[in-house]
Amino acid sequence: MIRQRTPRGIQLGEFLTTRRRSQSRAALGLPPGNRRSEVGLSREEVATLAGISVSWYTWLEQGREINASEQVLAAVARVLHLTEPEAEYVYALASPGRTQPPAPPNEAPVHLLNLIRALDFPAFILTSDWTIVGWNAGYEWLYGPIATTPPAERNLLRIIYTDPRNRELLPNWERDSRSFLAEFRAESGVRLSSERHRALVDSLTELSADFRAQWAEQAVGRFTSRQRTFTHPTAGELVFEHHRLVPSDAADLHVVIYAPVPEAPQSETGMSVAPGSVDS
Repeated sequence: MIRQRTPRGIQLGEFLTTRRRSQSRAALGLPPGNRRSEVGLSREEVATLAGISVSWYTWLEQGREINASEQVLAAVARVLHLTEPEAEYVYALASPGRTQPPAPPNEAPVHLLNLIRALDFPAFILTSDWTIVGWNAGYEWLYGPIATTPPAERNLLRIIYTDPRNRELLPNWERDSRSFLAEFRAESGVRLSSERHRALVDSLTELSADFRAQWAEQAVGRFTSRQRTFTHPTAGELVFEHHRLVPSDAADLHVVIYAPVPEAPQSETGMSVAPGSVDS
């Protein structure tokens, strides 16, 4: 029986291959490999350490249509030292019978637009492929070109990797872009084989050498709220708390907000004190 390759299987295989080739042999108690390399495992070694057949693991990396049990996937995740978000990404791609999610909407619901327009700090709305379908005056003040960007190019990843004005806005562009890309891959999961996601990735692979290099790293990471620094052309350095909300009645959309960082209370000496650090 010839097991067919599937788009999701190929996506899973590319991820597993990248992780296998980056593993420390010493960390697994293995001697140097071919050419005395300290990094990288063979498929046979992964299969042996995971307690599965070489053929089964080979089919996984080849993107073949197989029904891998949760126990098999957990064993592979253990050998490859996958993080929790990376393991979830693998489980999602390998789950049998998972249907392709619906295409992202082309516009945001009016009630979500009303919500972000009522905020006096930057906020915008993203679809699952990170198309920006709504924003408020605060976000337009922070990133002015959003208002004149053609709708077909109004995508957060596209802006990050192709607009030099965005790089000027982000003093930590290298770190921020990698964080965004890892989150995008984790969130997209099986959607990466959809028409819109494939078109976006293919386009950015052609347009941006940075995207091409970072996408090949196969990074996967869960979103976490965090502080972000911006260099505004007129206001100078700005620091926001970056948060993201998922509406219960529009779970395929994300509301992204950049909330001002509260000023830390002052001690008697006039020095800033972090909240909760003063003895009661």
